[in-house]
Amino acid sequence: MIDIDRPSTWRKFSSDEACRSCNASCCTMPVEVTLSDLIRLNLVSEDEVQNLTVRKIAKRLVKEKWITSYREATGLFMLTQKANRDCIFLDSKTRLCTSYSTRPDVCRQFPAIGPRPGYCPLILKKVFGS
Repeated sequence: MIDIDRPSTWRKFSSDEACRSCNASCCTMPVEVTLSDLIRLNLVSEDEVQNLTVRKIAKRLVKEKWITSYREATGLFMLTQKANRDCIFLDSKTRLCTSYSTRPDVCRQFPAIGPRPGYCPLILKKVFGS
């Protein structure tokens, strides 16, 4: 049985075809993003980057509930997750990313990078009436 919190239970990733039948399992893991990801997501403007400190930007994003934290040592921001652990950008009904074209680099590169490179927590969609 696949356990999102135990990468040793994950399946070897074989193709993007697996993603089409998945229930967006990877989108329930915490997501750390960079400042350039936040710019691409249109959460931060180039003007802000030039005129404000990263700490001030992070403070605004926490207040607006886009991120939960910022780690100065790594330069990474933790995106907010919904109460059910879903990514803030995951549509609850369709299980599709609402910011797919502007998604963070870590999402673009998964599962090549992550807790267990080359593996994913594939949980198949439930098909009702089957």
